[in-house]
Amino acid sequence: MARFDRDGGRIATTIFEAAAWHYAVKPVCSRCPHTATFHPHALWWHFQRKGWSDNLRDARARFWCRQCGKAIGQRVRPRLLELVAESAADICLTLPPPQEWSRAVNRFRS
Repeated sequence: MARFDRDGGRIATTIFEAAAWHYAVKPVCSRCPHTATFHPHALWWHFQRKGWSDNLRDARARFWCRQCGKAIGQRVRPRLLELVAESAADICLTLPPPQEWSRAVNRFRS
């Protein structure tokens, strides 16, 4: 369930909410300054197909820095997942079929 900030703005707590409100997901590495931005609809679908929890706290454990992985040979988890505006430069995985997305939005609204 979404939270609200002091000004009444919505704060997404899941990847689905981020996708519904058009926020891209940006993991920030805890070791180096590397970041990446993921297309939220495609990321939500990826988590759905894998059966993973799309809660942002749980999802953080599914990301790791590729640059640090190459450099030190270990997976380094991000220190946080930021929500930013969508852009054309976002990493886009396989998008969900339109009917699946519509079904999920209808469940979200009810």
